[in-house]
Amino acid sequence: MTSLPIATCWTEPRLAGFLESQIGNASAVDSIAKDEKLLLQAFRSFAKVAGSLERSYAELQSEVERLRRELAEKEGELASSLEEKRNERTRLLRILQGLPCGVLVVFGGEKIWKANPEARRLLRAGDRVPECLSQLPAPVQQLLTSVRDEGTERELELGEAPGWITARHASIAEGMSVFILRDVTEHKRLEQTEARLKRDQALAELSAILAHEVRNPLGSLELFAGLLAEAGLEGEASEWVARVQGGLRSLAATVNNVLQFHSPSRPELATVDVARLLEWVLDFCGPLARQSAITLSLQRPTPDLALRGDRHGLEQVLLNLVLNSIRAMPQGGWIELGARIVGMHVELTVADNGPGIPAASQSRIFQPGFSTRAGSPGLGLAVCRRIVEQHGGTIDAESNPERGTIFHLCFPIDAVEKGVA
Repeated sequence: MTSLPIATCWTEPRLAGFLESQIGNASAVDSIAKDEKLLLQAFRSFAKVAGSLERSYAELQSEVERLRRELAEKEGELASSLEEKRNERTRLLRILQGLPCGVLVVFGGEKIWKANPEARRLLRAGDRVPECLSQLPAPVQQLLTSVRDEGTERELELGEAPGWITARHASIAEGMSVFILRDVTEHKRLEQTEARLKRDQALAELSAILAHEVRNPLGSLELFAGLLAEAGLEGEASEWVARVQGGLRSLAATVNNVLQFHSPSRPELATVDVARLLEWVLDFCGPLARQSAITLSLQRPTPDLALRGDRHGLEQVLLNLVLNSIRAMPQGGWIELGARIVGMHVELTVADNGPGIPAASQSRIFQPGFSTRAGSPGLGLAVCRRIVEQHGGTIDAESNPERGTIFHLCFPIDAVEKGVA
């Protein structure tokens, strides 16, 4: 408080005013002190809260940094996993592309999702993958449907390369399945080869039996039949002997076919007069042809035409062809033998006006065992082809139901001799 000057002379009014002002100043000081106290308390509270916020913010930053590190680690792991998945997918696709079997992946039982190159080859689909199973060839559709429904492996013959395929089915997920296809053409060929070897072995054993058990008595029968034919029998007896001789010739030809096919001998080459060869066939088969009302004739070959070949083998070829024609015409007809030079070949022909060879069978007539007649061993034409090929020649047939059949036997010119003495 302000001290009063001693020398000052105060009047009552002035003193009263001074006292009032001093009292007012004291009240203001008290008010300011209170405000300062409240403000200090407010600053202390603010500082406390600010410190708390600062600590919370620091903790938040630390947590964000931790989460950022974890996120970066997760992103790295995810990227690594994705890369691994990509690499694995690439490896699986390469394996799928390189598999030796066909893989066909199907969704919903119909839609084709993936087909590897081997599957496309087996299904003959080329580079374009069919969109669904219904776009595949009908036999393949039936094969896939049957293996899916039955749960077994089955095979299908396609006829062309690949010749045979097998298929089996496996379900791998909901609505997703896989067909496994395999090319078994080579396996089937081995099976067929094995079956053919077994058949050839059995027939070879049969030929040995024929050689020992049939050929000797057959030769005796032919001898006795020949003696009877020379005995001067007349009328019906002579006709019976001719029939017996014809049957024995046919049986002898069959036996020779079996022996020649399963025990082929090397041809003994010598000069063979073609005209005499054809005349021998004419004389040998004449009686049998006359019994069937067949006219057997000879188209005279070029004079002095000769072959260098095996006389017995060539006789057997022509005999087989003529006997086949006779059997094909039980109601009669005609057969004509011929020979001529064609270009660089000599050609022997056996023609008839029989019913011909069915078109579906013409490509198979030279196969061993095949025959258009029930009960026939089907070796005659196979033996003919083998003998002709041993001479370096070829044999083929032209056949038409309206004009009959003609066989062409062609031998290279170096196997032909002219002007034989």
